[in-house]
Amino acid sequence: MQLTYPAIFYEGEGGFAVEVPDLPGCVSGGDTLAEAIIMGTDAASGWVLTELEDGKPAPAASPIKKIKPEAGGFVSMLVLDMDAYAEKYGNKAVRKNLTIPAWLNTYAESKHINFSKVLQDSLTSIYQQEITAS
Repeated sequence: MQLTYPAIFYEGEGGFAVEVPDLPGCVSGGDTLAEAIIMGTDAASGWVLTELEDGKPAPAASPIKKIKPEAGGFVSMLVLDMDAYAEKYGNKAVRKNLTIPAWLNTYAESKHINFSKVLQDSLTSIYQQEITAS
């Protein structure tokens, strides 16, 4: 799903601030305009993904002509690729098939082991080790 939202940009001493009026509280910024666009897109995508994961619809975007920045600001559009963002950062569970030896399957089933939990815990542990090592 591709979404577009108008954003207001303001240049200041430390770079650029960006606000997305259709997404209350969605603000970000960057040292350069390019960084502010990237950070604004990321913030808006996270805001919308949270709504979608809570079962709410994505807010409608205002027409760009209706967005009026304060003095010194300008309006531009942010393009959100929600499918790519959700795939990378979403909490939605993804089904995976796996293959294990039959004897191990028999053992795990006899102990009522939750295969999904074991795999998720193991992958989370590996991920956290990599983050810590970085």
